Amino acid sequence: MNGVGIIMSIILGGLAGWIAEKIMKANVGLLTNIILGIVGALFLNFILGLLGVYTTPSYLVQFIVAIIGACILIFLWRAIRGRA
Repeated sequence: MNGVGIIMSIILGGLAGWIAEKIMKANVGLLTNIILGIVGALFLNFILGLLGVYTTPSYLVQFIVAIIGACILIFLWRAIRGRA
């Protein structure tokens, strides 16, 4: 997460993963929520960077990016797992 810091990334990632879990109606644990939130934020920041959209290092923007990124990861996981 851009300019947020490690501790705050974990906190925002955990909250974002939890919210994404509720939005997508997934049943995962706390550690998976944290991982989904952090990796989702990194994933979406990377994709937005490729598209030329750069996010500001504010907590709110990174939190929203993490939620959307985690939802995308849950969707992709379901799509891949459903085909296997």
